[in-house]
Amino acid sequence: MTPLDHLLLLSALTAVFTLAAGNIRSAGWIATLLYAAQGLALVKMWGMGYGPEVADSSISFQLLGQTMHWRFDSLSWFFALITVGAGFFSSWFASGGWADHYRAQGNSLRLFHSALALNVFSMLVLLASGDLLSLFIGWELVSWASFLIMGLASTRAMGYAMRYLTYAIAGAMAILMGIVMVHAQTGSFEFAALAAAVPGMSNGTLWLLLLLFGGGFGVKMALVPVHLWQAKAYAETPGPGAAFLGAISSRMGLFALILVIIQLVGIGRLVGMSIPYTFLDARDLLAWVAVFTMIFPTYIALRQHDARRLLAWHGVGQTGYMLLGVVIMDDLGSAGGLMHVFNYATYQAMLFMSVSAIMYRTGTADLNQLGGLVTRMPLTFIAMLVGIIGLAGLPPMNGFVSKWLIYRSLVAEGMPLLFVGAVIGTLGTILSVYKLIHNSFLGQLRLEHAKVEEAPWSMTLPMLSLAAIVFLTGYFPGVVLDWISALQASVGLPVLAHHLGGVHFAQGGLDMIWINSLLIAGIAIGALIFYSTGRSQRVHQLDNYAGGHFLSADVRYQYSDNFYPGLLHLIGPWYRKSFRWAESALVSLTDALSLAMQGLYRQVQPSIYLLITVVIALSWVNIR
Repeated sequence: MTPLDHLLLLSALTAVFTLAAGNIRSAGWIATLLYAAQGLALVKMWGMGYGPEVADSSISFQLLGQTMHWRFDSLSWFFALITVGAGFFSSWFASGGWADHYRAQGNSLRLFHSALALNVFSMLVLLASGDLLSLFIGWELVSWASFLIMGLASTRAMGYAMRYLTYAIAGAMAILMGIVMVHAQTGSFEFAALAAAVPGMSNGTLWLLLLLFGGGFGVKMALVPVHLWQAKAYAETPGPGAAFLGAISSRMGLFALILVIIQLVGIGRLVGMSIPYTFLDARDLLAWVAVFTMIFPTYIALRQHDARRLLAWHGVGQTGYMLLGVVIMDDLGSAGGLMHVFNYATYQAMLFMSVSAIMYRTGTADLNQLGGLVTRMPLTFIAMLVGIIGLAGLPPMNGFVSKWLIYRSLVAEGMPLLFVGAVIGTLGTILSVYKLIHNSFLGQLRLEHAKVEEAPWSMTLPMLSLAAIVFLTGYFPGVVLDWISALQASVGLPVLAHHLGGVHFAQGGLDMIWINSLLIAGIAIGALIFYSTGRSQRVHQLDNYAGGHFLSADVRYQYSDNFYPGLLHLIGPWYRKSFRWAESALVSLTDALSLAMQGLYRQVQPSIYLLITVVIALSWVNIR
């Protein structure tokens, strides 16, 4: 057996174990150890040189006269590392106090752990795809596994999961049509056959393939305008499941897009595929889709009062940064986009966990019903603080590095409008993440939360471990950039030269070791001055004083309700209900077509359908 076989076998055993023994108290801990074993298998693969190379599986079989097979390269390895890591931390978080609480509410731990394990396994199968057929099978496995974990929480969650499934089926049909087109052009489902045929394809054929594959993969990525399914579906998923989905699930679409569009179609053909009557080409189109995906969902996140939905909408918006970086296609931009996949996974999982910890102790994620929890849940506060700094793209966390690389690339490549769009998206991110931590932890403590305690260690340790990863990979980004460089080389992108602290250019580079060291030194000096004066006095959160009056506990001095009302009043008309209206129109059209087909089917004899089918088939044969 090959190292890839060992990895897939371990993942399959994890799914089998959780299905068989998922309800026992120790099942979560054992599953966590199995995810750790999968992580060690990945580390071993990299150490054996399989990172920049190709690791084949010994498993293959015939389907439709074609041999299906599986393999790993640097692209697969990188996304697999994030997948297994997200599964490990989510399982760890769900193995102690959260599991007891979840089971006490009448939910099935077996179903949750099985759904999580099946998601990890199906994603590894997709990432190991060796041809277009295995890619499609893995894609469908991921879609159905995601549907399973989304629908666990409640009837409402199942409704949102069904909406996701509708989008997923439509996307899968587009991908299947693209695969059929490739087979018609090449007579094969092999990746190499597509790459070899691309130079001889017309721009019209390539545009159709781009729309089919890009549209299908874009549904999973929740790119604008096919983004409305994701936020509510992820928000209603049970806490650790939402952390897992938010960290990696949508990135499967980015993996497939890089594999098929970037690697196989190639950079040169995308730039050469111009859009008639415009100054844009295929790469520009993808870049602007990415920018709109940054902006619209990010400002929708700003309007949310449920912490889970706020984070879920950011999951949509941050995908835009990843796609934009990749489609710039230079060494800086692609490194930034790919690094952002890793960075975002680390702090998004941690943020969903911190919100789940708040819900565990207070019973609510409503930002209008929280506040002042910093003194009651200080470790959870630290985790959220680290997470929002990373999400906002500020030093010293890792999110700053990936966004800096993207910004620097846009400037170097002469793309000022795309740069402005990225900055607008970042501004919305900063505003909304401040709302998240302000309304949750700062200000006045509510009386009903006066006796709230910190989350148990089984929940805080995974969050703090992720916080350490966010900080350390921000301090030493070269560790992640080593993986990124191997990935760039494997898919034909320019390779970024880097060092442990970042990158160096004659015009000015980035060294996070110096930046973070100076930042930490400045904070330490400020803290020393503050605490050495002896003039500060600690007071209770309920002892407020304003306008010459003492405020009693029944007076709410922290106004968190309807946060940013003035800003939302200004930007609301830009996007209010526009995408919801478009989706409703599409649903209404589908319903009308469905009713028309039902009426036709009930009134026309089946023999008429048979006759129509035969006529169409004969016409097609004659045309051929």
